[in-house]
Amino acid sequence: MKRLPIPDDVTGNEIDKDVRQELQSLPKGLAEEVSRNLVMVARLIDEDPEGAYAYSRIALRLASRVAAVREAAGFAAYASQKYSEALAEFRAARRMTGSVDLWPVMADCERGMGRPEKALEMAGAPDVQKLDKAGQVEMRLVVAGARRDMGQLDAAIVTLQSPELASHSVQPWTARLRYAYADALLAAGREDEARDWFAKAVESDKDGSTDASDRLAELDGVEFVDAMAEDENDSEAGSVREADRGIQAEVDDVDDVDDVDDVDEVDEIDEIDDEDLDDAEDERDEVRDEDGAEERGDDKDAPRG
Repeated sequence: MKRLPIPDDVTGNEIDKDVRQELQSLPKGLAEEVSRNLVMVARLIDEDPEGAYAYSRIALRLASRVAAVREAAGFAAYASQKYSEALAEFRAARRMTGSVDLWPVMADCERGMGRPEKALEMAGAPDVQKLDKAGQVEMRLVVAGARRDMGQLDAAIVTLQSPELASHSVQPWTARLRYAYADALLAAGREDEARDWFAKAVESDKDGSTDASDRLAELDGVEFVDAMAEDENDSEAGSVREADRGIQAEVDDVDDVDDVDDVDEVDEIDEIDDEDLDDAEDERDEVRDEDGAEERGDDKDAPRG
């Protein structure tokens, strides 16, 4: 089986202790290799989902009977928008553990596969009642997304109106919940309300998990300038101006006779040129005389009678 390169600083000990405990069922060398691949999945999943997916497939081939590996493979496939594959992995992990924690993301996979009605059906299942507060908020976000998929904007807005949205305390889900609400309001044409909720999302989004600040700036008509690109443009413009100045200086040197300090030197050059011209004219006349003699049949070397 082909392996992917893993940096030397990745030991495998970086993974969660619960996952390490699951991997103890494997031989030591194999457990270490699987854990290092799982670390790479975690490192790449946000910036390079396809790369994370590639590492997850290796871990899956090495340890497909470990629930944590199936779950990691599911999230890597989900991040790569391979929703059918992700759903299969999540279902496998759920069968192994009996946990309901993956229920919201499983419902979101149904949305990704173009089945929002199935996501809504899952939202009414008894398993939802077993979710913790974070899981219930995630489920609410999925339901609101499904409503929007079906063109039911008002229903999506009502779905997001909850005690968690109204709360002033900041929880891990607060920024995403406020952002989703603001986005739904904007889609419904309620721009002023949307702006207020994007601002609230910015206040609670300490780790930049959303682009709420960009959306807020867009509503306020603020345009961002790429400072690095601007510096490069200024540098290029400066180079062009410098080149123009150099060309103009050369033109001035040619056109401006006053720049020559020694006028006598100029006269001397003219005299030399005149002498050369006279010599050239004499040589030209001599050649013409010889050519004329040849045309007449004259031989200058023959004795004259």
